[in-house]
Amino acid sequence: MASIGLLVLRLALAVVFVAHGSHILFGAWGGPGTGIGFGGLSVTADYYRSLGLEPGLPLAVVAGLVQLIGGVLLGFGFLTRSASVALIAYLAVGIWKEHLKWGLFLNWTFAPNQHHGIEYSLVLTAALAALFFAGAGSLSIDGIRAQSAESRAAGRARLRGKV
Repeated sequence: MASIGLLVLRLALAVVFVAHGSHILFGAWGGPGTGIGFGGLSVTADYYRSLGLEPGLPLAVVAGLVQLIGGVLLGFGFLTRSASVALIAYLAVGIWKEHLKWGLFLNWTFAPNQHHGIEYSLVLTAALAALFFAGAGSLSIDGIRAQSAESRAAGRARLRGKV
């Protein structure tokens, strides 16, 4: 059952990060009526510059790639711990440069002159930390590789015992 729980967690995080990475890199799901605004590298680079993050364009590319590739890796459960660390680092920068000054809560009322607090990033960070410590589970590439490595090690131990 734990592997199913980890699979559900990995897939949910994968959807979120692939969508966000696609939004940054390609402008996917952006524009009027979507509620998330226009995306794309130039828009993201301008936003990063407004936060004091320079150089904006290379950082936007890195942020988009970390989210897109990290999300795909989480979805397949491949290099899960490394992907989790990279995504946590990305979220930590967002918390530090933008969300912390707005407090805990998201701006659900869309109050003018107020952005979102750390609530969403905190939940994502906690979920990624759980994957880092628990691993991807047996229903993943990492899990299959671990089972295969254990099997090979047990076989080598049996051979050494008979020689």
